[in-house]
Amino acid sequence: MTTHSRFWRDPALPFIEARRVDDGRKVCYAPHSHESFSIGAITGGRSTYVSGDNHQQVTAGSVVLMNPGVVHTCNPIEGEPWSYLMLYVDLPWLQALGFQPFEVLSSQSPDLYQGLCQLHGVLTDSQLSSASKHAALRIFFSELIQRLPSRVADAGRVNPRLLTAAAFIRAHCTQALRLEDMGDAAGLSTSYLIRAFKQHFGLTPHGYLVDQRVQYARARLRSGALIAEVALEAGFADQAHLQRAFKRHLAATPGHYRSAQ
Repeated sequence: MTTHSRFWRDPALPFIEARRVDDGRKVCYAPHSHESFSIGAITGGRSTYVSGDNHQQVTAGSVVLMNPGVVHTCNPIEGEPWSYLMLYVDLPWLQALGFQPFEVLSSQSPDLYQGLCQLHGVLTDSQLSSASKHAALRIFFSELIQRLPSRVADAGRVNPRLLTAAAFIRAHCTQALRLEDMGDAAGLSTSYLIRAFKQHFGLTPHGYLVDQRVQYARARLRSGALIAEVALEAGFADQAHLQRAFKRHLAATPGHYRSAQ
């Protein structure tokens, strides 16, 4: 059992997942993204938060916000101890409340920090009903959406063929894709695809493919599927390949993640 990291899930609330990490030095991430919206509270120490081109140091009392699909990392500073808690919220549920991607990447608001910590405590309290937790979630995120400014779309600056390539990778991530397949699907040369894709998405096309496979595997493991089966379904050569990729992207083994309560 991994004592420095704990996941929480409730079958009655399938749109939300929580995680608490007591020793962030043991939980390090490669650049990755989430299909869900992520929000976290730094509960002790400090770390480096990288989101897209933005690099910042976050300390105890900070709240970090990670929009869906944005490549990010949050890792220790020279081995210093730090701790945090996270919530991962499915996009359709949030959009029903009026969610649009946020403009801010972090907040120092004591009220927001305290509210997030209290919400995490509500979710992980085994004495409270799922209905009570659902009500607390709706209140917190409705207020968050009203409180924080939404990001203004940066239209017209992205080659639409890059978006086509990304969509192709997402749609076929469990298949054996070559770089040439990705380029042909979007009408782009492989050299341009590698250079421009990394510049826009923060990952190479192959890195994006692996990230999508990990996200697929994460969803299947949440449903209780067997790890060996998930590895092959997601497009990995075997369970060992899934294990390595999963740990790099989510700082947890598939077994630890799957067994979370």
